[in-house]
Amino acid sequence: MAVITIRGKLGSGAPEIGKLVANSLQVDYIDREIIAEVAARLNLQEQEVLAKEMPPTRLHERIAEALARGYAIGDGIQGAYLPVWQIPFDDSRYVEALSSFIRELARTGCVIYGRGSQFILKNEPGAIHISVVAPYYIRLRRVMDTMHLPNEECARKEINRSDSSGREFARRFFGTDPEDPEHYHLVINTGRLSYESAASIVLEAVRQQEAWAIY
Repeated sequence: MAVITIRGKLGSGAPEIGKLVANSLQVDYIDREIIAEVAARLNLQEQEVLAKEMPPTRLHERIAEALARGYAIGDGIQGAYLPVWQIPFDDSRYVEALSSFIRELARTGCVIYGRGSQFILKNEPGAIHISVVAPYYIRLRRVMDTMHLPNEECARKEINRSDSSGREFARRFFGTDPEDPEHYHLVINTGRLSYESAASIVLEAVRQQEAWAIY
């Protein structure tokens, strides 16, 4: 049974396509379940794991969050405050728990949304990796509609925050650029294709992959 990873920036349509593919294949679509499982394995609150996945990218945001949590290091005189997404557990524990769970998921057929799954499963036989893209103006409209935001400025802030955190997540934990097309079997532009058409392309890739594996 195929395992499919799918990712895309906010407003690209990646989750919608992933769900369509999972429904067609009658397999699980895995998204926030990963947060819950990683938190359970590390004996942490889900919010603490989520902070790892959405790291602040601006210095003042990091300082503000660290101050709000009251974490500090140093000698008490010239101590430097750490960003909250580096605390209270280290990166290696997070990556180990995340990678372990995603590799377990890969043993059965499923569609996994994001969380660096394309990097964790890059050498997994039979895994198919999908990146979904869309023009910025289309993403802007979709985010306004789906999040019920009052104007484009609000949508732009949500998109920019999500994009920045996504880049930082991939850079910090996997040392790579999530936008690099070499990581994927398919890069699908939903500015030119409907979600249904995009899902059909993914399903055809799955069929081709399974047929090729027989030989």
